[in-house]
Amino acid sequence: MVIKPVNILSQADSTGDLNMVDLVNDYLRTKYNKPGKAYVGLLHRLDRPVSGLMIFAKTSKSFERLQEQIKFRTMDKYYLAVTANKPPNEEDTLRHFILKDSKINKVMISDHEVTGSKVCQLRYRVLGHNGFRYLIQVKLITGRSHQIRSQMAYIGCPLMGDVKYGDADPRFSSDLALFSAFIGVDHPTLKERMYWFALPQSRGYWIGLEEFFPKSALDLM
Repeated sequence: MVIKPVNILSQADSTGDLNMVDLVNDYLRTKYNKPGKAYVGLLHRLDRPVSGLMIFAKTSKSFERLQEQIKFRTMDKYYLAVTANKPPNEEDTLRHFILKDSKINKVMISDHEVTGSKVCQLRYRVLGHNGFRYLIQVKLITGRSHQIRSQMAYIGCPLMGDVKYGDADPRFSSDLALFSAFIGVDHPTLKERMYWFALPQSRGYWIGLEEFFPKSALDLM
C-alpha cells in the first residue's frame, strides 16, 4: 500500500514521466536487494491529478487473488472529494451508463444505455461544508475510468479543480479535489480482512474542511 502524490502517473505512458509502478519497483528492489526488476502488480489506477491510497501486488499469485476481489466487488474503496455546488441530496446512490472516448481521454454519462456503454454506480454522502465548498464521501461500487469525476459532474457537482468535467475556475491547476482515503481487502495469503486509511493534506481545496474529515476508517464504513 502506498500514497500517490498529485501529478504522478499511476503507470508509465508515452510522456515518460514519473509513475507509481516504477517508483514501487525501485523501492522493492532496494528493500529486498533484488538484482533485476521486482514484480509490481497494478490493481487499479488513480488519475494523474488525484492523490491517495493505491494498492499493488508483490507476486503474481497475490495479483490474481486481489483481482478476483475487484471483479466480484468485495474490495472496498472510499474517496473524499470537494465540490463548489451543493449536491441535490445529503446522500444518494448514483447509477448511470458511462462511455469512454479514448481519443480525447474523456467519458460521457447517460441515464440510458447506449452502444458500448457500461453501468457505473457509486454512493455519496455530504460530510459538511465551509462556505461554498462541500466535502463529499464517495464509495465506489463499480470502478470505471473517471467515474467519480463524471458522475458528480453529471448531477451538477463537478469536483473542484476538474476543468475536464466542468470546473470553470480552478484555483490550483495541478490539483484535483479527489483523494483515495480508504481501501479494504482480504489479504491474499493470510485471508484476513485488512484496511488502510489516509487523509488529504490540509492545503488547497481541503483547507477549512478538516473538521469534517473522518476521524477513522469506521466513520467511512
